[in-house]
This record gives sequence, structure tokens and C-alpha cells, in this order.
Amino acid sequence: MLVKPYCTSLTAYSRFVTREVKVGALGIGGTNPIRLQSMTTTDTMDTEATVAQSIRMIEAGCELVRITAPSINEAKNLEEIKKQLVAKGYHTPICADIHFTPNAAEFAARVIEKVRVNPGNYADKKKFEEIDYTDSAYEAELERIRKRFTPLVKICKEYGTAMRIGTNHGSLSDRILSRYGDTPLGMVESALEFLRICEENNYYDIILSMKASNTHVMVQAYRLLVQKMIETNQNYPLHLGVTEAGDGEDGRIKSAVGIGTLLEDGLGDTIRVSLTEEPEFEIPVAKSLADRYNHIQNSTIKIQNWELPYNPYEYERHHTHEVLNIGAKNVPRVIADFSTKEKITAASLFACGYNYSVPLDKWNLTEQAADFIYAGNNLIDFELPGTLGVIYNSEVWANHSNQNQCYPLFNADEYLKAEKKSNTLNFVIVDTNSLTQSLIQHSDKTVVLVFDSLKELAMSELRSMFVYLQEKKCDIPAIIKRNFKDISEQDFQLFSSTDIGALLIDGFGDGVWIKQQNCASPQVCNSTAFGVLQAARTRISKTEYISCPSCGRTLFDLQETTAKIRIVTDHLKGVKIGIMGCIVNGPGEMADADYGYVGTGVGKISLYKGKEVIKKNVPSENAVQELVSLIKEGGDWVERA
Repeated sequence: MLVKPYCTSLTAYSRFVTREVKVGALGIGGTNPIRLQSMTTTDTMDTEATVAQSIRMIEAGCELVRITAPSINEAKNLEEIKKQLVAKGYHTPICADIHFTPNAAEFAARVIEKVRVNPGNYADKKKFEEIDYTDSAYEAELERIRKRFTPLVKICKEYGTAMRIGTNHGSLSDRILSRYGDTPLGMVESALEFLRICEENNYYDIILSMKASNTHVMVQAYRLLVQKMIETNQNYPLHLGVTEAGDGEDGRIKSAVGIGTLLEDGLGDTIRVSLTEEPEFEIPVAKSLADRYNHIQNSTIKIQNWELPYNPYEYERHHTHEVLNIGAKNVPRVIADFSTKEKITAASLFACGYNYSVPLDKWNLTEQAADFIYAGNNLIDFELPGTLGVIYNSEVWANHSNQNQCYPLFNADEYLKAEKKSNTLNFVIVDTNSLTQSLIQHSDKTVVLVFDSLKELAMSELRSMFVYLQEKKCDIPAIIKRNFKDISEQDFQLFSSTDIGALLIDGFGDGVWIKQQNCASPQVCNSTAFGVLQAARTRISKTEYISCPSCGRTLFDLQETTAKIRIVTDHLKGVKIGIMGCIVNGPGEMADADYGYVGTGVGKISLYKGKEVIKKNVPSENAVQELVSLIKEGGDWVERA
């Protein structure tokens, strides 16, 4: 299949070179490093608090401070905030975050370095109406937007102010939804409409973004955007982010799956990790993601159309046949690596989701129970849970007296020469050199491949092996294996999420195997594997929280409220709950949440089922319990086990 490119190379890291845009003295794009930014959560009218929080962000490494300006008053106060920051010796540029108020954007553009506009609501009202536009009627709407938006463009051009045209998946206008549907293409066209108006006015100091809480949508939208830029010889810098990623481990993993997938392909000039935490906590996460690529010298590769056996702009899981419980329509399996343990006991399995009750003589499984453990050369001398398989090195397996629930791991040469193999399941570990046509031809229907690489940046090499299988029309299942050693727990989670998530997003991988040495506990390793699968939407094992990171528009304490909601709902496997601080991040931004908790006034909450508001102006002290009642009414509630 001939595929139009969205990056410089799929087989080697090569950063897509964009034009440089100056935001004050800060260069974004071009040969500059990937820049880090975050957003204040204080009331913009509280100058002292906003300045203090901005300083904490800057000292954590934030290179661009974004502050909400929901009205002209907040926009005017940005000037005072900037003045006080400069007086304290902080010259970090400021970006005004604008949604519904052109007059606020036009004022801010005169006094600070950058404005962000959301094309979905800058000139449109969202009523969730489907409108059947004729071409002339649609053009008339574009003319209306042109008149509304052009004054800001001219001000930015006059004052040397940069602009981010930031599309959000959940806030696409009714006009875009009516013509393009709720699609990544609709997101791209929403931004391009505004970009064309800028170019008509010879204004080019623009950065683009395509944010979504759904990692598939987010990745596909950025890819389509770059593909269209390549077609038209455009190269505007990209701001990357996953909206409403949540908090804690989940927020970090989900952000890394989305942002990391694009960074791996050389896309992205500035990033923001949107966590429901204090904004200064976002910066170390963003820095870990960016630093992995900032030290790599860029290579110049000519962009040309690709011959690919898959479509990188649409998700479709690579078809494989079934081997035991791996491949075909089975969820991707998780392999926990216990090979470095001196002795594996029943208690060891607690780390991978199996709890043994001595009084009951019974195994209890969590929703994140691994499917296999790799024991290497360590023989297990206790009775296993019935759902758990054990993988031994092939020589150990061959000499093991009890092979029930046990399976061998061969390298390619061992498999081809082996006289004794499992009649059920044989794992064969390969790299790009040992994955050959001969191996494929001599593999029977019991083989599951394990794709391995020892490279620091291994994703593109692993992807090349999956592409090779597809080109050979081979439907052998394959496990993604990654190896990490002597890095921090945070880097372990972020790098695992990037390397594995990027492949899952493209439909590759029938399982996940993460080996860690001196990086993280076995529990963290296991939860990371399941977290990546959840973030890539390939295996759901827990509740998903689509929680916005808070800003000056937020009408309640998001961190505290998210914690309260999590306490009573975190057992609802597969249920998606949106927690939004204000109506801007309301029903649209929640995108595909099943239930929504949205601030609509001080002390007032509206509750949604999908995009439909069910209960309005619920007092905040009762809102969590009312949310539980709504979930029960919707038939999605189960009692805790």
C-alpha cells in the first residue's frame, strides 16, 4: 500500500525539521531542543498566587508559562503578572489561553509573548447540532470566521506575538463535526481553516497542536496534520500533549504513550504533560520524555512516500492466528519477568496480581494478573494458579519432569535445531538479524515470536520486525519485549510506555514483556505493563479517569475531587469517568467518557451520561454520591468483590 508520509523516517530516529517560531526570546522548532511548558492552576486575577506558582514552574524547568484568560479582565491582569515576574528576575515568556473571548485574545496579544486559540470555540457556539451545509453555506461560515479571527492575526503580526492554533478533539465545532465527523481529519481541518487565514495575512509565527484524551485519536490527528503539511511544503512547529491524562501512574503512562509515540517518529517541538497535579510536577515528566531525544544528532533524510502493509492513520490490529490464549482476538498477554530472582515462591506472585490465601488454600486474582511468568532457569516447586503459565529456558524446560502449564523459550537457532518442543506453545525470541524467512517457514502453529532489541531507542527496530511479518503475510503472534536497566522508576515507566505504546497504537503486538533490572519493583513493572495496554486501549483492566489538569477557570479542587471519585469507583473495570473543572473542559472535552462530573458554578456540579447532561447544579458536597447513583442507574455499577 502506498502511504503518504507523516515523518522523516520510520526505521531510524530523525527529527522532522520545522520552522523556528520565536516566543519572546525562546525559540521553538528549527534546531532548538524540545521545549517544556505547563499551565497555572490559580485564579488569574490572584496576581500573587499566579506569580508564585509561575516561579515554582519556572524553577522546575518550565520554559513557557500558560495562563488562562477567560475574559478581558484576566487578559489585562496578564500584564501585571508579567511585570511582577520580570521584577523578580524571571523572563520566561507567557502564553494566554483563550477559548470563547476574542477581545481577551486581542488584548493579551499586545502585552505578552503568545496567545493560544482553540478554533473549535473561538468563533463558534457548540450546541451539538448536526447541520447539512451546502458548499456556499459552508463558505459563508468560513467568511464569518475570517472576519472574527483576522483582527487577532493582524495584532499578533504587528506586535511580534506568537500564536498556537490548538485543536482539541472534544471541542470541535458543530460545523466541523457536521462536515468531517468526530474524526482526526476533522481536528486537522479545524486548525487548517484558521491557519489559512493567518497565511492570507502573511503571518507565520504559528505553532499547531492536535490534543485528545484518546491516544489513538491524538496520534492519528498529529500524523494527518504533518502529512498535509508535507504535501503543501509547510513545516510549522508542533506542540504535543494528551489532554485530561489524569494523575499519578495512569496520567504519566497515558501521556507517554501519546507524546512518546510521536517523539519516536521525530515529531514535536514543545510538549506539555497534562496531569491532575500541581503544574510544577508536570515538568520532570516532560523533561524525561524530551531528554531522551534532545541529545540525538539529527540526520537529514529525504522524505518520500512509503510502501507499507498497514495504514498508520487508522487503527487496525494486525491479524494473527491463535496459539493457546495468544493472538487472534485474545487481548494482549502480559509476561512478568522473574528470571533474576534467586527463588520463586508463592509469595513472589503477589507482585503480578496473584494472592494466595493459606487458610482457604486458594488463589485470588486481581484484574491485573499476569498471564505468564518467565522463570528462566529457576524451577518452581509449588502448585501454580490455573490461569498462569510459566516460561522456562528451553533446556531447563526439556528436562523438567512436570511440564503442565510450562512452555519453552528458544532462540531462533535453538528452535530450528530442537528435537523436543511443546505440543502447545513454543516461544521463540528473535531480533532483526534472526527473524528470517527460514525461521518463518519452519515455524509450526505452536510458535509465538518474542521481538527483542537491546537498543536504547528500540521502537523503530521492533516496528520493522512487525512490518516484516506483514510483508511476508505471516500471521504468527508476536510479543513485544523491552529491557531496561539502571534507570529511575519514572524513566522506566515513561520509556516502557513510549516504546511499547507506540507499537500497540499501530496495531502491533499480541503481548507485553518488560524486563527490568534496578529500575522498579516487580509490582510497578506489572502495573506499568497493564497501564500501557489500557492507555493504548488494547486491554482494559481498570477504571479510566479522563481528568483535566485544572487551571484558573476550575470551579473546584480537582485533585481532591478526583481522589474522592477514585476511592468509590476504582473497581469499575472499563468504565470511563470524565472529571472536568469547568464547562470549557465539559461534555465536548470528555469526548468518549461514559459519565461526567463537570463544574458549572461555584459549589455546583453538573453530571453527564455521555454528552447528555442528566443532573444540573448539584451541590458539590452531594455530587460524588449523586455520580455513583447515576452510574447505578446507567447499569454500569458493580459492588466491590
